[in-house]
Amino acid sequence: MSEIPTVRFLSNEGDLIKEPNIKPSNEVLIRSYKAMLLTRLVDERMIVLQRQGMISFALSSLGEEACAVASCAALDFNDWLYPQYREAGLLFYRGFSVKDYIHHMFSDGKDIILGRQMPNHFGSKNLNVVTVSSPIGTKIPHAAGAAYGMKILKDKTIAVCYFGEGATSEGDFHAGINFAAVRKVPAIFFCRNNGYAISTPAREQFASDGIAPKGVGYGIPAYKIDGNDFFAIFETVHNARKDCLLGKGPFLIEAMTYRLGAHSTSDDPTRYRSEEEVKKHWEECPLKRLRLYLEKQGLWDKDKEQETKELYLNEINEAIEEAKKTAPPPIESLFEHVYFELPRHLKKQLQECLRFYKKDA
Repeated sequence: MSEIPTVRFLSNEGDLIKEPNIKPSNEVLIRSYKAMLLTRLVDERMIVLQRQGMISFALSSLGEEACAVASCAALDFNDWLYPQYREAGLLFYRGFSVKDYIHHMFSDGKDIILGRQMPNHFGSKNLNVVTVSSPIGTKIPHAAGAAYGMKILKDKTIAVCYFGEGATSEGDFHAGINFAAVRKVPAIFFCRNNGYAISTPAREQFASDGIAPKGVGYGIPAYKIDGNDFFAIFETVHNARKDCLLGKGPFLIEAMTYRLGAHSTSDDPTRYRSEEEVKKHWEECPLKRLRLYLEKQGLWDKDKEQETKELYLNEINEAIEEAKKTAPPPIESLFEHVYFELPRHLKKQLQECLRFYKKDA
């Protein structure tokens, strides 16, 4: 069986091993680095808040920030994104505010989805980002169907679906990929292979050489890339999008990365992997690699780094203080936005709820 080579341009020291054919502008590079840095700083604070009991749950994209941000930077704003819970970076790249994100993490009355989802299960209709779904893999057929609709309507847009390698063990992956392949839909299926499906290592999940060969098995072009290399991600996604609009889609991209943190605040990764393993992968940190590149190009320096960090930390602190003072969503929101007209039995339940809610208050 032939091995699919891994696309890589950027070294761990921030040097281009070879020049990419498609290179983002300096403006995009700086904007992207800032989005990655903001993502990491927000993630760090959310974990602390969960440990303090201020929020119920948190997930981090530590070590995987480039996957979301670089891919998003290579797309058009009108493309529809179907993220998993480690893609907060694409929200920030598209302009989602820190306040809106933290209100979501607090599940309070200013959360745009009114606390109807777990923390880290974000979404934004205005930014064409479909809300994250907890059941793994369910959005893969959704994205395939949406892309089929785009094809029928002759829209010049594509759907991009993000998931971890563990999702490829779900039936939804196979059904969605097969449907997309048969209908030749304009979709990119972006798999972050971070080495672990919670505590299950990739070697115990499948016998294939990663995820990319599964795309080949379904008759679609597949790429394996360095998921911590901003340039490799950007060029591959850019080219895949272009070919999708030419009717050559769908595409499967396997981004080889590593989850430097725990799966979630409910996980203890020291039980299934060594400190030496994690330390080794810190050398491939996507933020460090891109920052070193920017510094060598004269686009970034220590002063800009410190200034940007302070700006973001102040913004995060202000948002947290506001969220602490924000009331929970109104009790009526439990019954809204499901039915065009609320059924009689739910109207009765709402009245009961209001009676006891006001009594307890």
